[in-house]
Amino acid sequence: MKRSLSVATSILRGYNYSQVRDVVSTLAGSKVVGNVEITLNTDDAIETIRKISDEFGHQINVGAGTVLDYHHLVLACEAGATFVLAPDAMTREMLEYCQNHDVVSVPGAFTPSEIREQFRRGADVVKIFPANELSYGYAKKICEPLGSLPLMAVGGVNAKNVGEVLDSGYSYIGSAGGIFKRQDILSHNTTGMKESLAAFEAAVLAR
Repeated sequence: MKRSLSVATSILRGYNYSQVRDVVSTLAGSKVVGNVEITLNTDDAIETIRKISDEFGHQINVGAGTVLDYHHLVLACEAGATFVLAPDAMTREMLEYCQNHDVVSVPGAFTPSEIREQFRRGADVVKIFPANELSYGYAKKICEPLGSLPLMAVGGVNAKNVGEVLDSGYSYIGSAGGIFKRQDILSHNTTGMKESLAAFEAAVLAR
């Protein structure tokens, strides 16, 4: 059975295992940011996904990002990823694998035609990327003719604008730099990370 994604995903790109572990430990139990995405263009990403899934998989959704082909999709899922994201379209083969293995698929798309085609192929959620290159109200415009769709905004989302993004037609958001400060992660400043998480959660819950 597929897991349900929470509203927000923390995207981790370029961090080592101990830094990722600090973030996930901070997020464990959050009802707002309940997903962590470890991008595959990070050194030792597959092993980090495996370790984090083993330790925290019962507390948080652990996923893989920047999944560009079928081979890496399978490696990530075998390591424990319960959701996968791509910056672009996923092939039918990739989406079928996700369906057959109870993995939440989040391919990337931008135009109405691309978005619709990914849902036709079986995508669970479609990531609009880069969402900040358009008005965030783009999501509502897409849904007016195509119906209510589970769309994720990735690009420029932070505590100051997350309320606007979620009120503009997006069901989910993903953020690489808008939840935690990069320097806090690099320096293992868990106090700073907890403060940033609290501010982000408050912004979402204030809607």
